[in-house]
Amino acid sequence: MRKTSLIQFARQVITSSYSHSRSFSSPPSNNKLFVAGLSWSVDEKSLKEAFSSFGDVSEVRIMYDKDSGRSRGFGFVNFSCEDEASSAKDAMDGKAFLGRPLSVSFALDKVRKEPVTTRQINGATTFSQ
Repeated sequence: MRKTSLIQFARQVITSSYSHSRSFSSPPSNNKLFVAGLSWSVDEKSLKEAFSSFGDVSEVRIMYDKDSGRSRGFGFVNFSCEDEASSAKDAMDGKAFLGRPLSVSFALDKVRKEPVTTRQINGATTFSQ
């Protein structure tokens, strides 16, 4: 979405644009892990069992292909506390699970998109949020 306005002020042309095209990620969550390298045959139960030995797993989400119903090869594992998530990350990163090596890292939380405003004053562009 982009809105543009043109203002003439004191013989200067000022153009202003407003856009929602820029997004930001917050710092990594301390208890949510991103798990990549999952087998197509993985399910929530088996993934939870694999990570439960490190602590209380509060949620497991596997991303599935909407057409085939197979795993897209990645998912998320949430722990109740940071220490448990950190231990699981350290122990499971690079480990084989269902015949495939896992890549485990702290997940980035998606946040809402921030509006970006641009202005042109006599040909110079400025940005603000």
